[in-house]
Amino acid sequence: MRFIIELIITGLAVMGAAYVVPGAEVSGFWSAMLAGILIALTNATVGTILRFFTLPLNILTLGLISFIITVLMVMLVSSIMSGFSVSGFFSAMFFAILTAVIQMILSSLFGTNREN
Repeated sequence: MRFIIELIITGLAVMGAAYVVPGAEVSGFWSAMLAGILIALTNATVGTILRFFTLPLNILTLGLISFIITVLMVMLVSSIMSGFSVSGFFSAMFFAILTAVIQMILSSLFGTNREN
């Protein structure tokens, strides 16, 4: 049940961020859920590999490289998915920030970040 709630929260966060950020568009709720899942998967696979190779630079920049990698993963999902698009780097940057904030707020409201 918790997994389903997390998926719905992710879809709502992606839809909310796409609605607010200029240059980010999503065609519907199911596309938003799929975009959220794909962003999470690319961050977990490709993003982890990139973070490993850029670890010294990431330490020097105090984590800024990890944020840039996350933005690049949003742009990658935008390029491979037809129902979700982000127009450029700055749109993807604002989209990533706003999605994280909305997801954090919704998770705290619905209690999915608590351990049972």
